[in-house]
Amino acid sequence: MLAAAVAAGAVSAGIGAGQARADEGMWMPAQLPDIAAQLKEAGFKGDPEDLADLTRAPMNAVVKVGGATGAFVSKDGLVLTNHHVAFGVIQYNSGKSVDGQTRDLIGDGYIAASRAEELPANPDYRVLVTTGFDRVTDRILADARGKTGRTYYDAVDAATKAAVAECEADAGHRCSVASMYYGTDYYLIKQLELKDVRLVYAPPEAIGNYGDEIDNFMWPRHSGDFTLLRAYVGKDGKPAAYAPDNVPYAPPAHLQVSTDPVGEGDFAMLAGYPGITYRHRMASEFKDQVEWQLPSRVEIYGAMIKTIDTETSGNKDTTTLYAAQLASLKNSLKRAQGELDGLRRSDAVRARGGDEAAMLVWLAGQRDASDTRADIAAAQAVLDSARAEREREQLFGLMRAQTQLLKSALQLQRLAAERSKPDAQRETGYQQRDEALIEGQLKQVQRRYDATVEKALLAELLRRYRALPVDQRIAEVDAVFGQDEVQAKAALDTLYAGTKLGTEDQRLRWMSADAQALGNSDDPLLQAAAKLMPAVLRAEDTDKQRQGELMRLRPAYMRALIAYRKSQGRAVYPDANSTLRVSYGKVSPMSPRDGVDYVPVTTVQGILEKHTGQAPFDAPQALRDAIVKGDFGSTSDPRLKTQTVDFLTNLDTTGGNSGSPVLDANGKLIGLNFDSNWEAVSASWMYDPRYKRAIHVDVRYLRWLLAKVYPAPHLLKEMNLPAD
Repeated sequence: MLAAAVAAGAVSAGIGAGQARADEGMWMPAQLPDIAAQLKEAGFKGDPEDLADLTRAPMNAVVKVGGATGAFVSKDGLVLTNHHVAFGVIQYNSGKSVDGQTRDLIGDGYIAASRAEELPANPDYRVLVTTGFDRVTDRILADARGKTGRTYYDAVDAATKAAVAECEADAGHRCSVASMYYGTDYYLIKQLELKDVRLVYAPPEAIGNYGDEIDNFMWPRHSGDFTLLRAYVGKDGKPAAYAPDNVPYAPPAHLQVSTDPVGEGDFAMLAGYPGITYRHRMASEFKDQVEWQLPSRVEIYGAMIKTIDTETSGNKDTTTLYAAQLASLKNSLKRAQGELDGLRRSDAVRARGGDEAAMLVWLAGQRDASDTRADIAAAQAVLDSARAEREREQLFGLMRAQTQLLKSALQLQRLAAERSKPDAQRETGYQQRDEALIEGQLKQVQRRYDATVEKALLAELLRRYRALPVDQRIAEVDAVFGQDEVQAKAALDTLYAGTKLGTEDQRLRWMSADAQALGNSDDPLLQAAAKLMPAVLRAEDTDKQRQGELMRLRPAYMRALIAYRKSQGRAVYPDANSTLRVSYGKVSPMSPRDGVDYVPVTTVQGILEKHTGQAPFDAPQALRDAIVKGDFGSTSDPRLKTQTVDFLTNLDTTGGNSGSPVLDANGKLIGLNFDSNWEAVSASWMYDPRYKRAIHVDVRYLRWLLAKVYPAPHLLKEMNLPAD
C-alpha cells in the first residue's frame, strides 16, 4: 500500500538510494549512511556515519548565518560566509561618523586589526548552530487527524508551538519544527542561538561583488564573495546580546582550510541550509509558476528597482541606506528571469505534466488508488481557488514587506494585539520568544530608510494595485491610501510628514505600549496600520484555511509520488526547507550550448580582462598591482601556474546555500558556495543534469587576498594557514 511505502522507505531515505545520482539530491544528514556506497564511489574518504551525527565534525561546524549558511573556521568562533550574506552587516556599519568622518565599508572593505575593532552586526543578525534533529511526526499530527482546513492548521500549529516551547526551555536555543515531504513527516530542530555577531574582515565590494548583476548567475566568474565574522557569547559561555566585554564563542569543532590544489574531476561535497525547492510540487503549480508567478515577479521587481534607483540617484546617503535592499531586489529579479528562462528551456511544464500523468496511470493500478486520487483532486481544488486573489495578495504583501516604517507600524500594532493573548495562542512571530528579534529589527530601521524613497515605493505598488479589477480592491487599503493617484499622493505625504516612527526611541517606546495606548495614538502611520490590520488578518485567515487543507492533502500526492519513484528504482529526497542538507559531486566543466565549453576554474587573469575602470568591473588598484606582480606564493595553482579565483561543480544547490562550505574528499574546506550558473537557476523547480552547476570561491583566492592584497596575517594565523 502507498502509506506503507512511505513509512517503510521514504522517510528513512531508503527508496531507490542505489539509483541516486551523485550530482543530484539535497540529502538530510541522517540519510547519508544509506547512500554510503555511492559516496565512497564518488570519492569520499571519510565515514558517512560521521556526516549523520550533527554533534560531530564536520556537521557541527556548519551554521546558519542570517538567511543562509556559513562555517566555523577557527576555535575562536571565526565564521566564514559570503560577502553578500553579510552585506547587510557591512551596510549597517557604513555611513557612521567616525572621528568626524563617514566610513564606507561597502566601497573600502574592512579589516579589524584586533578583536576590539570587530564591529557589531545589526541587532537581529544571528548565527544558529544545529544541535538536534528529531522526528516528532506522531506528536505534531496527533490532534490534527480527522480535522480539515483551518482546524487542521490550528492543531498542527498548536502542537508545533508546544514542542518548540518545551525545546526552548533549554535557555540560549532557538527551536523550530520542519515539515518533510509536505506534511508527511515532521522534525524538531534545536539550534544554539548566537546573538552577538561581529564583522571581522570584508573585502571591498569591487572584489566581493566583482561583476555585480552583469555577472550574477553567470560563468566564468571572478568574484571574491566572502566575509569573515565572529560569534561572541557572555563571559559565562552562554549566548548573549552584544556587550563590549563578551568573549569569542568556542565552537565544538571548526573546519580546516585546505592548502591542496583543486582541479577538474576532484570530489566535492557541500553542507548548508538550502532555502526552498519545489521539485515535488504538482504539475499545475509548475504551470502557474511559468505562466504567471515568474513573469509577474520580473515585472514588479523591475519596477521597484527602477523606483529606488530613481529616488536615490546622485544622493550617496540614500544610496547607502538602500544598498542592501536594492542588492536583494536585483538578485531576486535576475533569479526570477533565469528561473523562467530555465524552466522554458527544459520544457518543464510539459515534462512535469507528462510525469504526473504517468504517475496517475500507475496509481490507478494500486489498491488504495481511489482514496489517494480523491485527496489529490481535493488538493488541486484548493490550489485552483487561490488563483482569484493572487495578484492582490502579492501586491498587498509587498507593501508590507518592502517598506520600513509602514512595516514597523504594522508590526507594532500586531505585537500589541497579540500580547493580550496567552503566549501559546499568539501568532507565530509575535510570541515572547520573538520579541528580541522584533526589537532588533526596529532598532535598525533608520539605517535602511528614507521617507522619499519609501513613499515612492508605495506609490508604485499602489498604482499597480489600483489597476486590478474593482472586485479585487481591499476596502482598508482604499480607506488609508485613497482610490486614485492624487488621493494616494496626498495620503502618503500626510502619513510620512506626521509620523514620528522614523526615530528609534519612538519605535521602541511604542513596542512597550499596550493595545489601548496604540489605539489612542495620534501618530498617522500607527493609525493607518490599525486601519489596515483587519485586511491583514483576513488574508492570513484565508491562507491558513488553504494551508491547513494542503497540509492534510499533499501527503497523499507524496505517497503516490514516492511509491511511483520506488517502482522506477529512483530516490525521493525531501524538497529543501532551510534545514541542514548535504550534496556531493565533482569539480565539473560544462557545455551549455553548441560550440560553448566552460572550464571549471577561473584565474586572476580574468579579473584584468574584465576590468573597465567602471563599476561593476572596477577592480581595485591594489588588486590589479598584485596580479601584475604575480607573487602568488603557496596559493598558486601548480598546473595553471597562476592564482585561481572561482571554481565550478555539479553540486545540487539553491538559494540559502550561499555561504555553504565546499569540502574535499577528506572533509577539508576548499571553497565557499555563492551562486549558480544562469542555465541552472530553475533547479529549485526542476533538476536538469545537463545544466546544473554551482559556483564557489576558491579558498586559495581568499588566502592570497589575506596574505598579499589586503593583508590580515593575524587571521591566517588563527586559521592555521601559511602566511604567504
